[in-house]
Amino acid sequence: MTSVTSKPVRRPAGRRTGVTDPGGRRAGVGEPGGRWALVFVAPAVLGLAALYLWPFLSTFVKSFQDVPAFGPATFVGLDNYRELLSDEEFWKAFRNSALYTVIILLGIPVAVVLAALVEQVGRGRAVYRVLFFLPVVTLPVAIGMVWRFIYNGDFGLLNTVLSWFGVPAQFWVADARFTVYAFGVVGIWMSLGINMIILGAGLQAIPKALYEASSLDGAGRIRQFVHITVPLLTPSIFFVTILSVIAALQMFDLIFVMLRGVNNTALADSKTIVYLFYEKAFVQFHQGYGAAIAIVLLLVIMIATALQFRLQRSWVFYG
Repeated sequence: MTSVTSKPVRRPAGRRTGVTDPGGRRAGVGEPGGRWALVFVAPAVLGLAALYLWPFLSTFVKSFQDVPAFGPATFVGLDNYRELLSDEEFWKAFRNSALYTVIILLGIPVAVVLAALVEQVGRGRAVYRVLFFLPVVTLPVAIGMVWRFIYNGDFGLLNTVLSWFGVPAQFWVADARFTVYAFGVVGIWMSLGINMIILGAGLQAIPKALYEASSLDGAGRIRQFVHITVPLLTPSIFFVTILSVIAALQMFDLIFVMLRGVNNTALADSKTIVYLFYEKAFVQFHQGYGAAIAIVLLLVIMIATALQFRLQRSWVFYG
C-alpha cells in the first residue's frame, strides 16, 4: 500500500491585511469586505469624533481666545494661561482637588479589606455586593442631598450621634476646615461598590492552591492576606487607583449639591478645579479662561496617569 502525503502549501510571507470572508479569502480595504468593515466601525468613530475629539479641539482653541457672552472671539495668545498660573483662586482649587484625591486613595485599602471579607462569605455574598454597589447606581444629586442632611450643623444625623459621646456639633458643609474631608468621606462611600467589584474579580483569579499550600505550612488568615492576597491583587489595585485618581480630579457634583446654599461662606475656600471651570465658563461667561482651566486639568490627569504607570513597575506584581 502506498501512502500519499500532500505537500503543504506555502503562503507568501508578509503581513496580511483585510477581512477574511467565509471562503477563507481576505479582502482589502478597497474590496467589498473591507468596505463593510469600515461601515461597522464608522458609528463608533463618528461618535468618538463628535463627542470627544471635536469638543477637545474646540476647547483647546478657545483657551487661546477671549470669548465674550455675545460677539466674536478674539485671539489673546497665552494670556489665559498666564492669568491662570497667577490666580490664587486656581491654586486653592488645585490644592482642594489634590487633597480630595489623596482622601479617595485612602479608601482603596478599605475596599481591599471589604472585598476580601465578602469573598469569604459562604451564603449571601451577592446580597452584600448589591448593598455596596447601590451608591454607584444612585444619582449623585440624590446622594449629595442625603449627605447634606447628615452633615447639617443644626439638626444633622452626624452631630446627633457625636453628641452622644460629648463631641460638640460642627458645621461640616459650612466650615471650610471640614468641607473637603466631608466630601472625601462621601467619595469613599460612593466608590466602594465599583472598587469592590473590580477587586472581587481579581480575588477570584487567585489560585486556591496557594492558600491551601500556605495553610499546610501554618500560615494564618492575616499572613495569607499580606503575603498572597495583596501581592497577587496588585494589578487590580493599580487599575482601581487609575480610575480613582481620574474620578477624584473631576469631582464636581458633590460641591454643586452640598455647598450651593444661601450665604455659604465655605464655598469660596472649597472649590475644586472642575467647579472653578464651571463657575468661570458658565456663570461668569469667561469661556476662554474656563477653557484654559479645562486644558490644564487634562494635562494634570495625563501627568498623574503617566506617573502611576511609571511607578507601577516597582510595586505591581504580574505573576
